[in-house]
Amino acid sequence: MRVVVTGGAGFLGSHLVARLLAEGHDALALDDLSTGSAQNLPRGARLLVGDVRDAALVARALEGADLLLHFAAAVGPGLVARDPSGTRSRNVEGAARVLEAAAERGLRLVVASTSEVYGPSADGVLSEERPSELLTSARRDVYALSKAAGEAYALALARTRLLPVTIARCFNVVGPRQSERYGMVLARFAAAARAGRPLSVYGDGLQRRCFLHVEDAVDAVLRLARAPASEGLVVNVGSDEEVTILELARRVLAASGSDAGLEHVPFERVYGEGFVDPRRRRPDLGRLRSLTGWQPTRSLDVAIQAVMAEGVRSAV
Repeated sequence: MRVVVTGGAGFLGSHLVARLLAEGHDALALDDLSTGSAQNLPRGARLLVGDVRDAALVARALEGADLLLHFAAAVGPGLVARDPSGTRSRNVEGAARVLEAAAERGLRLVVASTSEVYGPSADGVLSEERPSELLTSARRDVYALSKAAGEAYALALARTRLLPVTIARCFNVVGPRQSERYGMVLARFAAAARAGRPLSVYGDGLQRRCFLHVEDAVDAVLRLARAPASEGLVVNVGSDEEVTILELARRVLAASGSDAGLEHVPFERVYGEGFVDPRRRRPDLGRLRSLTGWQPTRSLDVAIQAVMAEGVRSAV
């Protein structure tokens, strides 16, 4: 099978490419390398460098493809806060070009979305049927609204042009090759611990999250791609192992052996006024399990150890 992964040199995309190659498929990564890196890709992977907003390039990438995994996006709270214009353009215009190219070909497609679509005030256990609570005035919602627009367009094409698309709404995927540069919390904590710096916990640290090992996320995405019953649906992809951000920081310190400690930093100092962080965000995974039989097999502690081990290898 020939599979195209947009954003294939990025964090999750590169893990998808590696798994596809290991399974014997022909995988092509399409990536502009704005946040990804060719070094993320395994030996033997093919890379086409370019922007998903380039319709001609997307069309060229999809020649002969059997499956398209759309994971190219502007991601991370740090990047989004610094570049709202680029976030909107990449996530809305880029998604539109990819979706239209897939619709022209009737190509099976999985689109990566985000739990941010539920909105900053939505907390608790979140099912796919819960309405979004997005605000155009909210500081972090440029990203969420851009991803919601991609979801809406994908589902409209599914209805009107019978595009066989599934939306994978991801919650806090973590693991090796994730960069701390864009505010991803585990990667940021790990980098600080390796450098002997205090781990900066934003707010009181009592926000509760569920972190999913990237290899389990890959399992879920590929199972959805192979599940015809998932077509036309939004499906949460995440873990239901909850932890506070404060506890996450303490686990990273324990895994690293660092005695640098913690420091609490107000959100406003990092992201400016008006940044809202939900107190609890946990995915309802019933739909994913019923469609695919998927279960995560790697704990958060396994993910932490993998991230810390990556840092040790890169320092050698």
